[in-house]
Amino acid sequence: PGKERFHKSQHFDISNGVPMLAGSEKPGIGGEPLVGQKNKPKYSVYPKGEGSGQPSWVALDKQVLCFDAYFGETVPAAQNETYRIRKCKIYFYLEDDTIQVEELKCKNSGIPQRLIHRQRIPLPPPKDDEFYNIFHFNINQEIVFYSRTFTVTNCDFFTTNFLTKLGVCLNDPVAVPDDPYSKLREQSMKPLRPYERRDTMRRFLDNDGKILRFYCFWDDTNSTFGDPREFALHYYLADDTIEIFERIPPNSGRDSVPKFLRRSKLPKQPGEITERTMLNVLDSKSLGNRFMLDNLRTGASSEEFYKDSDLLVGGELNVWGRRMIITDCDEFTKLYYHTTYGIEDFTPVQYKDPPPPMQPKLVPPYNGFGSEEDSLSSCQGLVLKPPQKDFHKFMEKDSNVLNFRAKMLTNDPVDRERVFIISFYLSDDSMSVFEQPQKNSVLGGKFLKRCRVKKPGQELFKSKSSEYFTSQDLYVGATVCVSGINLQLLDADEYTLNYMEQHAEEFPKANTGNILSKLQSIPEDKQSEIRKFLSLSDPTNTGFIPYESLALLMDLDCDLTEHEVLVLARSCVKPKKPEQDVGLILAMAQDLLKKKHFQDYPSLARVFLGRLPTKEMRTICRAFKLPLPENLREDLLNFADEAETVDYHAFLAGINWTEHPAPPIMPADILR
Repeated sequence: PGKERFHKSQHFDISNGVPMLAGSEKPGIGGEPLVGQKNKPKYSVYPKGEGSGQPSWVALDKQVLCFDAYFGETVPAAQNETYRIRKCKIYFYLEDDTIQVEELKCKNSGIPQRLIHRQRIPLPPPKDDEFYNIFHFNINQEIVFYSRTFTVTNCDFFTTNFLTKLGVCLNDPVAVPDDPYSKLREQSMKPLRPYERRDTMRRFLDNDGKILRFYCFWDDTNSTFGDPREFALHYYLADDTIEIFERIPPNSGRDSVPKFLRRSKLPKQPGEITERTMLNVLDSKSLGNRFMLDNLRTGASSEEFYKDSDLLVGGELNVWGRRMIITDCDEFTKLYYHTTYGIEDFTPVQYKDPPPPMQPKLVPPYNGFGSEEDSLSSCQGLVLKPPQKDFHKFMEKDSNVLNFRAKMLTNDPVDRERVFIISFYLSDDSMSVFEQPQKNSVLGGKFLKRCRVKKPGQELFKSKSSEYFTSQDLYVGATVCVSGINLQLLDADEYTLNYMEQHAEEFPKANTGNILSKLQSIPEDKQSEIRKFLSLSDPTNTGFIPYESLALLMDLDCDLTEHEVLVLARSCVKPKKPEQDVGLILAMAQDLLKKKHFQDYPSLARVFLGRLPTKEMRTICRAFKLPLPENLREDLLNFADEAETVDYHAFLAGINWTEHPAPPIMPADILR
């Protein structure tokens, strides 16, 4: 009663046609052990910890016990040894009771390092039906793995804590016996002569690519056909090597060579250098001389090479018998010596006279043939070249033209009525003059073709270049002399005035800051006179005066030109917004919406809630793809805009052509 399992384990099987007992260790009915049968645990039994019960492969994942061990190995065929002691590590994986044995790596030993791969290892006979678990391990005891005896000597800190918590009493660690082969190997690896270790790799990694550059001078005037020679010395910090290049001046007659000194270490005392020394052991007139190599290096002398501390500005350098003087160095070299050795004085050595001053080239006067630029280019070389133009100025200001309206300054009443248009091209500072035709008076036409205009009062045949009119010389009220005729500039178009005001740094007459500073520099009595005049021009105190009254400032000796007064008035004028025909805008919008068959007004009414900002209204119109041009849509929003919000009732009522149709528009209205 109370049992739920009544199955019977299979104890017999047929193998190769022979019936045999296959499950002698299997339990009886219901999984209960038979009489005299004991259940052998499959894995180690560990005390349950606090928390939820997890499987061992989860709770003990990546937890490994590590033991230090060794085993002895006989060497029967060797002459100098009879056994070897091989050190190893034993790893016990707690998640599945697997064991792995690895030998400590020994350089150039030729012995495989992994002895036993990770697996469950059975106990030695007669218990070979069971496997090693955690309770079979302890310090200072022998363990047999596959007929090989290992002696456990120690374990790590994690293993000590884990076994102690399980209640295992660990023995004291033991020492590993000496290995005769390892001692013999250490003795054989020692060099016969001690040597000093030089860590050149670290120095190479720290200083690779860092080169000190010096400038040297060698006075070779004492030799035949000798002359002073200049060199550039490179010192490599990675390996203390030096290479020297000769700096051959042009037209010196010397052949250019790749290097004066190849990259190598430079000795301080150059001479015959050999690695081995010859000793004269017998000096006899009858028997002659007998020599032998100095194997003990009794006569070897230490050779010194140049270091970075020996190279200083103003110092001397012995380059295989040539006395060179270090005259200067580059900025990186100065920074290196300042940070490394604290040197701050890097005054160059003057080893040659300064070059004589260049004599100015005398230019012959203009001969009258061609332009002055062509005549000057013929004096600059044997091969004639056309004069070069300012290409960057041409690309930046190719389409910028300043237009002024002018009249002729003359006593002739007929010529005083003639009107001229002066065009100044900023790309090449050229000028053209066109006369406007007048009905029944002047035919008009081209007065001056496009060219550069010289300023009056200059000598024709001279060495210096002539002065031409520039863009700064043209402003309203200025006088320009063109072919001996004086033209006064009366006015300029809107583009010219805007361009000059936008580029006020190029045009002083259009710079508002210069105009205001000029007014502030006027004496106090003159300023009071100007204030009185301006107050009389505004009797009602509106804050505005007409331009005619402001133009009268030029008569008060304020040192202001007509163009400056015009710029001052333009900067203070209050712009007026053009009045828009609201009815025409709504009619035009409805006409376009009707042609596009737009009738989605209910959806727009659901989206529009109350008064919306202009930005959100613009976004909603774009989302519904309202088929209106952008400028017309902006006019509609400006019409309904009040305090940066739009009344959607007025906006929808104005564009709804189905409920509030507007009167038809005429072609003239569409054009307007």
